[in-house]
Amino acid sequence: MKNFKTAICASLIAMLASSVSARDLVMNANTSDPAQKQAMEDLIADFEAAYPEIDVKFNLYDHEAFKVAMRNFLVSDAPDLITWNAGNRMKVFVDLGLFEDVSDVWEAEGLYDKMPAVVGASSVDGKQYGVPYAYYAWGFYYRKDLFEKAGITETPTTWEEFKEVGAKLNAAGITPVTIGTKNLWPTAGWFDFLNLRINGVDFHAELMDGKVAYTDDRVKKVFETWAELVNADFFVENHPAYSFQEALPFMNQGNAAMYLLAPFIVSMFPEDVRKQVEWFPFPIIDPEVGIYEDAPTDSFHIPVNAKNKEDARLFLAFAAKADVQTKTAATLDMLPPNVNASVKDDRFAKGGFEQLSKADGIMQFYDRDTDPALAKVGMQGFQEFLQNPDRIDQILERIESERARIYGAL
Repeated sequence: MKNFKTAICASLIAMLASSVSARDLVMNANTSDPAQKQAMEDLIADFEAAYPEIDVKFNLYDHEAFKVAMRNFLVSDAPDLITWNAGNRMKVFVDLGLFEDVSDVWEAEGLYDKMPAVVGASSVDGKQYGVPYAYYAWGFYYRKDLFEKAGITETPTTWEEFKEVGAKLNAAGITPVTIGTKNLWPTAGWFDFLNLRINGVDFHAELMDGKVAYTDDRVKKVFETWAELVNADFFVENHPAYSFQEALPFMNQGNAAMYLLAPFIVSMFPEDVRKQVEWFPFPIIDPEVGIYEDAPTDSFHIPVNAKNKEDARLFLAFAAKADVQTKTAATLDMLPPNVNASVKDDRFAKGGFEQLSKADGIMQFYDRDTDPALAKVGMQGFQEFLQNPDRIDQILERIESERARIYGAL
């Protein structure tokens, strides 16, 4: 009996000691979609297994509620970690003094070498303010059977080769590219890539930050290059009438051969079409310009007002590990930024991972990288341009007027 009582006392003491020593780590997240929720719950469970003395309090918000509440809880009742996006959306809160500098985590974990493509997207003035855990690559999804029908045996790697592919497809009675611009944002992917391939990432970042006029000759060159495709009948007709999903049947039915979009398009192809679909990156325009990609990136951040920054840093380091990112990205059906991670046995995932792993840098996406009001006017201009390429000057003047209103005169 005495031994039993002793055992009970020891157990109670151990439980009490455990409850006293347990450290709470509060995370607020906007990962409310099913795959996102599952990925985050798995990540938290694995972290708690590795650090049993830490108890993660997981507060899940839907996307819109998170946007509304975010600034308030960062100021008045900050969690220890939040999920958010890299790039300009992160920079907004860095500029407000609400995100913690986590350059020490990057240095301690060797992340500059392990995640080179996302260094820029996580940086403001040379310091890192978040750790990305997943991203995805934009590129051209194309039907290889339609390419073969048009006598095309190789995917294009240069701008001239890309225009030749379009000419062969048109000659075969196949529209080169489908696009739906009712949503506006699909046009932005085209603008991003053209600007990145022609003017490079530094110029693109300055333009997104409102530091360059849209009437600048370098921006006009982007539109003049784009006009080469519009004038060569690259795009499906009446595209403003179609959402991005409604533009997909042109490809499914064999009337269009290519679509510049993100990996979420893959699940939308019927099985018989999916078997014919392959992927290639946006072609090189100026070989003197580095390879920069659009890769929307999800990341973890520590609020400046967090209470448990020490354990939050442990979580960032854990989430950046190659094996952890392999698992997280697979659940999300996205790609791991850590170059030592692996991707599922899927040709689209492997192609995107290879392209992003060798990228000289990435941007997020036009409406993530610049002011939302300017992004709307800009994308309206892109849509108009695809219908009326002769209106380049008027369109750029209108976008510039909005840039000047938001960011001020240059």
